[in-house]
Amino acid sequence: MVHHTMNTRSTSAPSASSKSNVMGSDAMGRALRWFAVAGIVGSLFACASRPLPAPPPAPRVNEGVSAPAPGPAPAVQQRARSRWVAVDWRDLPGWGQDALHEAWNALLRGCEKPAPGFEAVCAEARPLSIAGSAEQQAWLQRRLQPYRVTEADGRAPEGLLTGYYEPILDASRLPTATQRVPLYAPPAGLPAATSGQRWYSRQEIDTLPEAQAALRGRAIAWLADPIDALVLQIQGSGRVNITEPDGRVVPVRLAFAGHNGHPYQSVGRWLLDQGAIREGSWDGIRAWARQNPQRLNEMLWSNPRTVFFREDPLNEFDARFGPRGAQNVPLTPGRSIAVDPLSIPYGTPVWLATQGPALTTQRLVLAQDTGGAIVGAVRADLFTGWGGWNDETYRLAATLKQPLQLWVLWPR
Repeated sequence: MVHHTMNTRSTSAPSASSKSNVMGSDAMGRALRWFAVAGIVGSLFACASRPLPAPPPAPRVNEGVSAPAPGPAPAVQQRARSRWVAVDWRDLPGWGQDALHEAWNALLRGCEKPAPGFEAVCAEARPLSIAGSAEQQAWLQRRLQPYRVTEADGRAPEGLLTGYYEPILDASRLPTATQRVPLYAPPAGLPAATSGQRWYSRQEIDTLPEAQAALRGRAIAWLADPIDALVLQIQGSGRVNITEPDGRVVPVRLAFAGHNGHPYQSVGRWLLDQGAIREGSWDGIRAWARQNPQRLNEMLWSNPRTVFFREDPLNEFDARFGPRGAQNVPLTPGRSIAVDPLSIPYGTPVWLATQGPALTTQRLVLAQDTGGAIVGAVRADLFTGWGGWNDETYRLAATLKQPLQLWVLWPR
């Protein structure tokens, strides 16, 4: 409370002729002050005798209490490689049927590195991790605006969904009679991926003495199968059980650490263009390689890009999560996608719809990664998990290639 005071003091002493008046005024002033004090004390006593009003009850987490609904969102948002067109929630196929709580872990992971504009949304999303799907759905509808993703010029062609996974491989710390295919850490002087400069190509790395000299001592581990090494480089990361010289087997994660600057070229496309295979699957590629060992290097060299890795420890806790994607947060199986960041920013919730022989689904996913082949507006790579060649995660990733529709969910 602000107390207002009024200065009644004169700047000069009173004259003798007015002294009696001043004394009379003082007596009256004391009386008035006594009544004023008595009134204040009485008021305080009355206030103290009345019970204070009860405070409003604190909101419970599962009540979903948050800020009032924001205002209308822009009808169109333009990105470098896409255009977003606002739609109604009813336009999202399958909306309301997804188990949203299964995606909430991926959402909260993305909130570790929130996209610009998502800070307030992330703060509200964290308490909702223990809420039911109905409450999570209501919050999404109130807080976010769905936009259909189209090409930058507004066209809406059929998009493409593929899959990727984290392979689990066996390797040796040192080369052996059977394990002769190296996986390298980045060499000294490797140009930055954004520089546009190119280092030695895959073929030059295998054949030029100067390239091999630059990589001397940079091998992290050695594999038995060159196609395994190629798959690991295409996937961008993997779990490797490395046999050490003393016989111990140490699980590690090899994470993407750079590439040689050359464009990615599909070896499956190279074989298809030659009529060597009828279907560009890894099973078909492996079968062709077994039948044509003399042309194996020719096939491998058709992809000039080589990927380099860093070795990360893989303890029991880290093994429960996927590798870190381009957003630098761990990926969630079935809920993380790789996108073109010039179309959809990292950390953006996305509604995905696809129908095909490998997968039919409409679900909430998070844009948390990218890849050399993931370019364009309606283009995504679904992270399926981790496993070996015979696991379902590999099978789904290997066969997933079908039409796609995307809607970004953006803060209002």
